[in-house]
Amino acid sequence: MAIQQITLTFPQPLNTSVQVGDTVYYTNDVNGDDIVEIGIITNINQGLNQIVANIDGAIIRPTLTSFILFSKTNKANTSALKGYYAEVGMINDSKKKIELFSLASETFESSK
Repeated sequence: MAIQQITLTFPQPLNTSVQVGDTVYYTNDVNGDDIVEIGIITNINQGLNQIVANIDGAIIRPTLTSFILFSKTNKANTSALKGYYAEVGMINDSKKKIELFSLASETFESSK
């Protein structure tokens, strides 16, 4: 079927990180096992707490009790440490023995 638009209006303010281009989903399942993709967000009205998204005509519409969620695209929303170096200091102020479970870092060559 053809792509249509759906307007989702919320009783509470929208999450501040939602953006045009994010993908919006819904679920009616309490455990969240059955998640349905609505489509790509095309417009946001923070004042009216509304999200407008494209939806395939064959998709069953969410109900008033559906849980709505969104995901960000990983193409534009990636970040990494920027600069020449980073310094990390770890201090244990406790008198008890403590164990560090994990420590990780990320490096890449950005330019020459």
